[in-house]
Amino acid sequence: MFDTYTAEGRGTDRLQQLLVGGEEVSVTSVRACQKRHPTLRISNAYGPTENTTFSLCYPVPAGFDGAIVPIGRPIANTRVYLLDGHGAPVPFGAAGELYIGGAGVARGYLNRPELTAERFIASPFVDGDRLYRTGDLARYLPDGNLEFLGRNDDQVKIRGFRIEPGEIAARLIEHAWVRDAVVVAQQDGAGEKRLVAYVVCAPEARSDEPDGAGAELAATLRAHVGAHLPDYMVPAAFVRLAALPLTVNGKLDRQALPAPADEAYAHRAYAPPQGEIETALAQIWAELLGVERVGRHDHFFELGGHSLLAVQFLSRLSQALGVALPLAALFAKPVLADLATNIVEMLSRCGPQDLPAIVGVSRDEPLVLSFAQQRLWFLAQLDQDSTSYHVPLALRLRGVLDRRAWRRSLDRVLARHEALRSVFVAPEGKPWVEVLPPDAGLPVLEHDLRDRPDADAALLDLCREEARTPFDLARGPLIRGRLIRTSDGEHVFLLTQHHIVSDGWSLGVLVRELSQLYRAFVAGQDDPLPPLAIQYPDYAAWQRQWLSGERLQRQAQYWRNNLSGAPARLALPTDRPRPAEQSFAGANLPVVIDADLTRDLKRLSRQHGTTLFMTVLAAWAAVLLRLSGQDDIVIGVPSANRGRCELEGLIGFFVNALALRLDLSGAPSVAELLERTRRTALGAQEHQDLPFEQVVEIVQPPRHLDHTPLFQVMLAWQNNAIPSFDLPGLLVEAAGQGFDQVKFDLELNLCEHGEVIAGTLGYATALFDQATIERQRGYLLALLRAMVADAQQEVGRIELPLTSGRTCWRR
Repeated sequence: MFDTYTAEGRGTDRLQQLLVGGEEVSVTSVRACQKRHPTLRISNAYGPTENTTFSLCYPVPAGFDGAIVPIGRPIANTRVYLLDGHGAPVPFGAAGELYIGGAGVARGYLNRPELTAERFIASPFVDGDRLYRTGDLARYLPDGNLEFLGRNDDQVKIRGFRIEPGEIAARLIEHAWVRDAVVVAQQDGAGEKRLVAYVVCAPEARSDEPDGAGAELAATLRAHVGAHLPDYMVPAAFVRLAALPLTVNGKLDRQALPAPADEAYAHRAYAPPQGEIETALAQIWAELLGVERVGRHDHFFELGGHSLLAVQFLSRLSQALGVALPLAALFAKPVLADLATNIVEMLSRCGPQDLPAIVGVSRDEPLVLSFAQQRLWFLAQLDQDSTSYHVPLALRLRGVLDRRAWRRSLDRVLARHEALRSVFVAPEGKPWVEVLPPDAGLPVLEHDLRDRPDADAALLDLCREEARTPFDLARGPLIRGRLIRTSDGEHVFLLTQHHIVSDGWSLGVLVRELSQLYRAFVAGQDDPLPPLAIQYPDYAAWQRQWLSGERLQRQAQYWRNNLSGAPARLALPTDRPRPAEQSFAGANLPVVIDADLTRDLKRLSRQHGTTLFMTVLAAWAAVLLRLSGQDDIVIGVPSANRGRCELEGLIGFFVNALALRLDLSGAPSVAELLERTRRTALGAQEHQDLPFEQVVEIVQPPRHLDHTPLFQVMLAWQNNAIPSFDLPGLLVEAAGQGFDQVKFDLELNLCEHGEVIAGTLGYATALFDQATIERQRGYLLALLRAMVADAQQEVGRIELPLTSGRTCWRR
């Protein structure tokens, strides 16, 4: 409506003050109105019906030249809060849901108590105050005004990340070429969500750029957004429109937005693939990336690829062409033609690799353990009451839970995956796998704390009881749950698995399947999941057949050469003497690498051909050098170990541990250390199939009960983002931080989280005090900052924060 008035000038000739509200106001409309009526005072107001007429107001200054029109500040007797999904205030400048309190808050909805309870809540900030949960997203601008970002309902999840499309559109409008923009999530032919930006160009944009999607426009806007937002928020396609399509009510008509043309995705001039290898690569890329046309000059990551799709690509490549390409090769050669040349060279040098298919094995014969299961089974025999290898999942379910559909979904997942129904028996001392019947049912204990005056304490006791209850590997099942009702509209669900039947990737599979099953069962539909072609016991048998002969000898020789003479233990200074037997009691300290430093680390990584993981690994090794005085350091890293596409949808224990031996001798510079780290990581990755327990047997390090063999420090970089639950009528949030246990002296767990790198630094409390770990965290951050400041400086001369003169033990 405001756009109509400003375009036609109707009814505005005699106005002195204009109060605008109800819909988001465009910058173009405000400027047009001010140009037509320079003395007109315009105020942009915001306020839902549940908060009387308006709650916030922004007086637009004369000659307004901002990139967006804010919704302003709260009016008198009104309080506003920007909160995250846990009800905590978000950092300044971050997106959060807008809550409004004060005198203008309504009493609720007539005859709708459930909706009232959901939207009107008691304020945790002001006693006696009530807050209205608007469902709108906003963020604070530097001048203290609020910017409207869109509806919470418009929030999308892509690759496990929550994304506010309005935030991306706001960045697009900042570009001189763009007058208006909207960003939406669309599904491609493969069912994967992609961000698509629709832009209306300003007169300043190139006049020769054709209507629709232009490759140059797409490349320019992609670079603009990528300079301000993380990779996962950069749209995959940019579509140019003459105007955004509107409904008769003047709102965006999403159904009328055209599908992106091929050139909307392209960032280089299209040239068709040449030859058999390029054509095969283009077909795989098109299938995975949901792009209709892939050219020989296209870039995998610029077309929307990411690390998870890269893993899937490599598994499909190995089966299509018989090429076991390391992941690093794709990062080094992400352009299709360059990658094809690399593959041709590999085939001419080594020839196609004959990869045996994974086929089903007879269930009439004893089933073998995988190498990883065999190692864990042996460790479990040493301490059968240990809970060190539990995989916990704690969820808070808010809303109406269909408990029958939930239980049915859990039972179906158990029936579907033989790994979860596996038990491990050893009648003659040698372990074998037995599979429980599919109708065994997943054991779930139910608790009701609604009438308990000590509900919070009781919930904590139940969580502790669940965490401390061991599994019986011979009886099973090795997965169990607890459903705890805390109020009429809220449950806490605890799911615990033993690591011998599951891993981190498996959690993602479980979340996806539970979501699909629950949605179907709530709607009265049948199981929607396709049958599994193979099961984990089939993989275990295949692994033992495949990893034998020359292949086994080649990998064994690599680790024998690489780890021969490595120090048996990293001599870190500790706050207490190391106990005679390793203790798994631990604690965690949060680690956050801020957005500015994260961007600098990405730049440093691009310059030196490393991944973010490799760069942080080099810094962590340098910290350990300074602490221990050793320039020969072994750090453990986990590997997903799912190099076949048949394994992507299986729950099971596939993860392997790699021992990375880093050479810090000879006073290397930052650049030289990065190169050494890159070579070490790539070499380990190319030989990652040999199970860790066999590496230990080959290297034969001295065995001691007080520490783990080969390495005592772990760096885990979580690339496989676990998807969020998508359950109708339920808001699902993580509840709790897991168990207070560690498997190593130090465990650094990191992942990209939005614009930052975040995670935890776990430590053995038998060795370290929290203050010591806080200093180590400070050393890591200081070293990272120094690395990005000067890559030519000597690592050993980087100044670290001063430490207190404490007495430290070395044993």
